[in-house]
Amino acid sequence: MTDHMPDDLSAAGRDLRAYTDELRPKHPVVRNVADEWVLLRHADVAAAALDHERFSSAVSRYLQVPNGLDGDEHARYREVIERYLTHDALVPFVPVFKRVAAQLVVDLPRGVVLDAVSDIGAVFAVRAQCEWLGWPAELEPRLLTWMQENHAATRSGDRAWTSDVAEQFDEIIRSVIQPRRAAQVDAPDDVTTRLCRETVDGRLLTETELVSILRNWTGGDLGSIALCVGVIVAQVAEQPGLAARLRTASDAEVDAIIDEMLRIDDPFVSNRRVTTCPVRIGGVEIPSGARVKLNWTSANRDETVFDNNRFDPQRNAAANLVYGIGKHVCPGRLLATWELRIALQALLASVNTIEPAPDQSPEREVAPVGGYHRVPVVLT
Repeated sequence: MTDHMPDDLSAAGRDLRAYTDELRPKHPVVRNVADEWVLLRHADVAAAALDHERFSSAVSRYLQVPNGLDGDEHARYREVIERYLTHDALVPFVPVFKRVAAQLVVDLPRGVVLDAVSDIGAVFAVRAQCEWLGWPAELEPRLLTWMQENHAATRSGDRAWTSDVAEQFDEIIRSVIQPRRAAQVDAPDDVTTRLCRETVDGRLLTETELVSILRNWTGGDLGSIALCVGVIVAQVAEQPGLAARLRTASDAEVDAIIDEMLRIDDPFVSNRRVTTCPVRIGGVEIPSGARVKLNWTSANRDETVFDNNRFDPQRNAAANLVYGIGKHVCPGRLLATWELRIALQALLASVNTIEPAPDQSPEREVAPVGGYHRVPVVLT
């Protein structure tokens, strides 16, 4: 088996879903041009994600709370974060998300071409997240602009640009948390203020830690929710029978269908690890200190696990890796699930049809971003 991806087969500029479908049957592990070992099969991705001793999450020179931490340190921060993402903590926001979604859908023009990613997904993501965190609505234009530039920078592979865009987002976060940290009494009672008052190891979270947590909650989730909405709307537009099925389904059934749509077209592309010792996985020897990518998009389309990717929410649920697996599984899964269901149900309740725009095809994102760049649709 060839375990090295030659330069002319770089993933840059390619549709990752199609490319990994091509590679996976013959090359379950590839070593790419960035000298990363990329795991493509479901079994290998799950094994690495569950092996916290040999595959460390401490992969970045920047602080990443909690997903860049290992062991007890990860557990201590994760305990703080999970308090904000439980069922009971999120229930009060359900009517808020429903109001945001309903108003957005009412304001969408009918009979004209809309982009499901930027016109629906991105706007809903920003408004829902600002409501959840207690951020001012005035930040919406700045956040929407940042989302577009962040994807463009990520696509470009330009590290200086990517770093600059990341710093721009950290500045937005600091503009929100600094007044709350300074105002011990008069700060608004919201999720962000409560997070600012959390302690770890008997001390308040530092500004750097707060920025890292909120960057993880928002920076990644804003773009991911927008991309998820694009994937979901694209599949509904292409399969008219799916809309009818969703309109009569229970909330639990809608959640399962959404998870299956995202499994088939997973915009949460990958997570990184670094090996702490030599590892043999997928028939390949990987040295200690090697950078490893767990490619969720590819693992979720493994034809040997998902019956050649037949759409089957019930059968495929147990093996679905959209939100990861193991102790680093996405803590915001419930929040994302509810937001996506609420957005989809609001859309279906307010329109008769969601149709592909005539003479315009959806545009796939390219590596290292997943999902769609643009999904042109018409609402009637």
